[in-house]
Amino acid sequence: MSRRPRISFLGPPGTFSDDALRTAAAGAGFEPAPESSILDALRAVRCGESTLALVPFENSTEGSVRPTLDALAFDVEGIAIIGEYDHPISLSLIARDEIALEAIGEVASHPQAAAQCARFLRAKLPDARVVPASSTAEAVRSLRGDESDGRAALGAASAAEIYGATVLAEGVEDDSTNLTRFVWIATQGTPRRAGGLWRTTLIFSELGEDHPGALVDALVEFSSRGVNLTRIESRPRRAGLGRYMFFVDLDGAAGQPGVDESIHALRSKADSVRVLGSYPVGGVGLP
Repeated sequence: MSRRPRISFLGPPGTFSDDALRTAAAGAGFEPAPESSILDALRAVRCGESTLALVPFENSTEGSVRPTLDALAFDVEGIAIIGEYDHPISLSLIARDEIALEAIGEVASHPQAAAQCARFLRAKLPDARVVPASSTAEAVRSLRGDESDGRAALGAASAAEIYGATVLAEGVEDDSTNLTRFVWIATQGTPRRAGGLWRTTLIFSELGEDHPGALVDALVEFSSRGVNLTRIESRPRRAGLGRYMFFVDLDGAAGQPGVDESIHALRSKADSVRVLGSYPVGGVGLP
């Protein structure tokens, strides 16, 4: 009998990554493996400690999750995106005990969560200081200490239940359609589920000698072959000012003629091209 797959995620228990994993893998037997950072979750897959990782990739309000992009670009090779899962994000204002909003002087939050609640914080807690935490669950867990008076946190309602805290207000995110796209990470291979629409994610950088239209010249390799780009984002290469890498999502799977031809042609324009994965769009459950 094969053992249950071990799946890494950004912990501790009670994060939105934890919520997403339990929803995406509902009914499947697996061992949850909370990690202290997204980088650690990816490294656990690379070194074989975990079978899969589920990590946040893009939020509908705040855009890309930079720790995930940077970890994939700089820190961990030999892993691939093999699936995705969209999870709705509803944030709550949480305190250790019932407390009036005007008595709150400090709000702990992961920076992404705080940004997703910016209007609420300005309107309802204008004098409260926002303190960064490594995760929303860690923000809620920090309320358990003896010095919790006047302190609150932004996090999932499930975290309040786990850590014995009190939900003061639900749905405090600025956008009620707030959604995060999570991606499944494995060491290699393709998803077991076939058919349907596919997406390919890649990184490229260093477009040769700088000249007007260099990026357009690179992107035309896709448009000229009818390959649709659904997302492009630049990130610093950490190699001096003015040097960037580009993350791209495109419609189609590696192995399809138009996609393969476009990527091959891009390699003639960019010094570095790395495919991070091809995977089904809008996956549900384990890949």
